[in-house]
Amino acid sequence: MKRLLPALALSAGLACTLPASAQFQKAEDAIKYRQAAYRVMAEHFGRLGAMANGRVPFDAKLAQENMAIVGALHTLPFSAFEPGTDKGAPNRARPEVWKEAAKFKAARDKLDGEMAKLSDAVKGGKLDAIKTAFGATGGACKGCHDDFRAKDYSAN
Repeated sequence: MKRLLPALALSAGLACTLPASAQFQKAEDAIKYRQAAYRVMAEHFGRLGAMANGRVPFDAKLAQENMAIVGALHTLPFSAFEPGTDKGAPNRARPEVWKEAAKFKAARDKLDGEMAKLSDAVKGGKLDAIKTAFGATGGACKGCHDDFRAKDYSAN
C-alpha cells in the first residue's frame, strides 16, 4: 500500500497535465478510462463512508489511506470528458456534460472544494469533522450525478 499511493499520485499528476486527445486514441478508450477511475474512487470513497456512517469502526490510518486514493483519483475522470467522448461505448454520461460545459465545470469545481475539505478533515483525524465533510462531499457527487449522469447505460 505504501508503494501504491505514491505511484497513484504520480500517475494522477501526469494524467492531468496531458490533453485528453493525447491520452485517448478512441472515444471508447476515454469512456472506459473514466468508468474505471470512477469505479476505483467509489470503492475507496465508500470505505470512508462506512466509517463516517458507523457501519465499520473508525480507523484513522485506514481513513487516511483511502482518502489518499480518492484524492489522487477524483480529478482523473474529468480529463476523459473531452469533445467527442460522448459516443463510442455504453456509458451514463448525459449530453448535458457537453451542452452545459460551464455548469459541468462548476460541479467539478464544487467537488474539488469539498474533496479538499474532506482531505483536511481526514488528516485531522476527528470523526465528527470527517462525518460533516463526507456528507458535503457526497452531496457534491450527488449533485453532479443528478444533472449529468443517466440512470442506465446507453450506447449514445
